[in-house]
Amino acid sequence: IARYSLIAAAVLTLAACSKQEEPAQPAAEASAPAEAAADSVKIGFAGPLTGNIAHIGKDLENGAQLAIDDINKQHPTIGGKAVTFKLQSEDDQSDPRTAVAVAQRLVDSGVAGVVGHWNTGTSIPAARVYHDAGIAQVAPVATGHAYTRQGFDTSFRVMGHDDDGGQFAGQYAVQTLKAKRIAVIDDRTAFGQGLADEFIKSLEAQGVKIVDRQYVDDKTVDFSAVLTAIRSKNADLIFFGGVDSQAAPLARRIKQLGMNATLMGAGGFVSQTFLQLAQKEGDGVVALEPGLPVDQMPGGKAFEQAYQARYHTHIELHAPFAYDATRVLVAAMEKADSVDPANYLPALRAINYSGVTGHI
Repeated sequence: IARYSLIAAAVLTLAACSKQEEPAQPAAEASAPAEAAADSVKIGFAGPLTGNIAHIGKDLENGAQLAIDDINKQHPTIGGKAVTFKLQSEDDQSDPRTAVAVAQRLVDSGVAGVVGHWNTGTSIPAARVYHDAGIAQVAPVATGHAYTRQGFDTSFRVMGHDDDGGQFAGQYAVQTLKAKRIAVIDDRTAFGQGLADEFIKSLEAQGVKIVDRQYVDDKTVDFSAVLTAIRSKNADLIFFGGVDSQAAPLARRIKQLGMNATLMGAGGFVSQTFLQLAQKEGDGVVALEPGLPVDQMPGGKAFEQAYQARYHTHIELHAPFAYDATRVLVAAMEKADSVDPANYLPALRAINYSGVTGHI
């Protein structure tokens, strides 16, 4: 089993305080049919549902759908009318250009708000589309700081950003792993590069300079060239800014080349898929992910039971955050007693919500 260390960090506060609620508890059984007379309100979801990281997108979609089902079981009323929420899912293929097209499609279809996108590279360009349309985008896990630094008042996140993750990872590499000669690889995506940059800043603040920095792209499967360059620098730790589908072959190649270097990541491959792909070559890998382990989340155990009962599979990675992103979006609509973004956006900015992952 790969060695995992989890960042115990607070879920990012969206806004100011008000009355605290009890954590939302997902139900395990299938949702009851909505009343025929209920108005339908569409919530958009956008993420990678095809390609080599479709497992992550599907996990997010499952979390969002479970939230929708649980909300509908409570027979919500808004504006004096019974409403039924429905999830409209779109596949952005983890591609920035596709993400823009997907965002426009969701807007044109009349969604009241959007949960997504998965990564920073898609969330950044999509954010402008949602802002221009005046609807909320709640990103479950887009950790790149540039996403919210665009200044759009319609952009939200429920997980912390890479400034925190990179800083913690750098401290962990030096203080806990006692690494002396550190090399960095990133996949040139907004997520991977941004995380690597913050990791390097953390090292420099501790007086540590990296021995090498190499670059790949998010389609690379053969890491021989970059690892050969790093091996010549005698690195004892290799930090990778990327995701599980690439981290696994990278881990295997490190072992095949006989390199005595620890592979480390700080988001993107704390997943079951990494374990399955890497197999025994995953032993010794250190991966850090923002947030608490599921069994330590306030509503984590109940969520995990509900997820497994509904989907008959394990949580891949980020489903609890997609669940909370959906619940907090709808909670703002209920608080404002309106699904009109002009009315619920102020409530969302001022929300105080106790979710599965923690306090938002």
